[in-house]
Amino acid sequence: MTVPFLSAAADAVPAEEAACGGPPGPDRRPSVTALRLSAFAGHRRAEFPLGPLTLLSGPSGSGKTSALRAYEALARLGGGASLDEVFPDPGACVPERARPDAGRRRGFRIGCTVDGPAGVVRLDLAVQAEPELRIVGERLTTGGVTLLETALRDPSRPTVQAAWYTAGSSSVTRAPLPDDRLGTALLPLRVAGKTDGQRQVLAAAEQMVVALRSVFACDPVPRHMRAPVPLGAGRLLPGCDNLAEVLWRTRSECGRRHGLLVAAVRDGCADRVVDVLAEQVSSDAGQGSVPKARAGQTLQAVRAVRAAPAVRAVLDRGDGLRTPLGLLGDGELRYLALALVLLTGPGVLEVDTAGEVPEALQTLTVLADGFDRDLDGRQRDQLVRLAARMCERGHIRLVGAVSDASWASGADGVTVVHLEP
Repeated sequence: MTVPFLSAAADAVPAEEAACGGPPGPDRRPSVTALRLSAFAGHRRAEFPLGPLTLLSGPSGSGKTSALRAYEALARLGGGASLDEVFPDPGACVPERARPDAGRRRGFRIGCTVDGPAGVVRLDLAVQAEPELRIVGERLTTGGVTLLETALRDPSRPTVQAAWYTAGSSSVTRAPLPDDRLGTALLPLRVAGKTDGQRQVLAAAEQMVVALRSVFACDPVPRHMRAPVPLGAGRLLPGCDNLAEVLWRTRSECGRRHGLLVAAVRDGCADRVVDVLAEQVSSDAGQGSVPKARAGQTLQAVRAVRAAPAVRAVLDRGDGLRTPLGLLGDGELRYLALALVLLTGPGVLEVDTAGEVPEALQTLTVLADGFDRDLDGRQRDQLVRLAARMCERGHIRLVGAVSDASWASGADGVTVVHLEP
C-alpha cells in the first residue's frame, strides 16, 4: 500500500466548510460532522454527513454496522488506543475485492470532519492491515492548509515520517512518530506552540481529539438486563447489562433527570408506570448474573464483586405493585435502556471523556446499532422524539442504525443517510 491516495484530501477548501456552521467561534463545541469511508469493509468512496441526530438507514448488508465500527475506531484512536487494540481483526476492515500490491500489502482508509472553534478540520487515515498492521499515512488539514502529514518511508522501522506546519523560520517540522498510534493525538505532546502555525496545529489537533474521544457505543442486550446485578461503580456498560445498578445510583443523584426518564418509560411501556427504580435483593439472587473476570482483573477484585450487594430493576405500577424488568419484553427493555442513555451523561456512561476540557465544551456522541430493533412503532417514535429533544441542546449527539427510516424522513432535527448494499 502506498500513500498517494491522501494527496488530494485537502488540496482545496472543501465545500462542506461552508455548511458546517460558519466561521470559527469560541463557544462552538467540537463535533464530528462527516464520516469518510474511502475504502473500508464494504464501503468505497463513501462520505456520510452527520447532524446532531443521524439515522443510517438501509437493508441488511448495506454497511450500517461497519460505518458505526469505523466511527468507534476513530474515537478510540483519538483517545490514544493502539491499532491492535482498535482493530483486533484488521483483515475484516479491508474491502473484499482489494488486491495486494507488489509487496503483498492491503489496507483500508477512513477519516472524518470535525467542526468547532478552530474551524472545519479534516482527518484522513490510511492503515495497512496486511502483512502487518500499521499506519502508513495520516493527514490533518483545515482551510486548504496541511497541518500534519505522515508517510511510511522505511518499512523496516516501526515509525512513520511526520511533518507538521510551523510557519516560522522553517515551514514545517519533521520528526518520526510511532506507526501504531494516531499522530494527531500525539501532537499536543510534540508541538511547542511557539509560532502562529504551531498554535494552529495544536488547536486543530485538540479539537479533533475532543470531538472523537467522547463516544459511547451502545447496543442494549435484553437477555443480559433481566437478572439482578452486583453494585459497583454505577457506570453503564455498552450492552446495558448493569442497568439496575445505574438506576440505583441515578435515581438519588438527579431527581429532575429521573423524572424525565419515568415520563419517557411511561410513554413507551405498557400499563401504568409511576416510577422506575432498583431494589436490593439477597446476594444469592444476584450470583447468576455476576460476569466472569475481565482481562487483567485480580482474583481479589472478582471476589469483591461477588460479595457486593445485588440489585434488580423494577417498574413501580402504583398501589404497591412492582414489575421486575426481567418480566418485560425485549422491546420495552431496549426502549428503557436507550432512554436512560439519552437522559444521563458521560458521568454515568462508561466512556473516556476529555477530563482536561470543561464539560460545557464537550459533546457526548452515542452510537446505537440497531436503534429500532425490537421496538414497536410507538416506542420508536417516542424514542426518536426524545433523542431529538436531547440533541437539540447540544450536549449529546446520536448516530443510530435502522433498517428503514421512512418513518423519520422529514422529521424535525433528524438527518437520514440512506445506504445501499
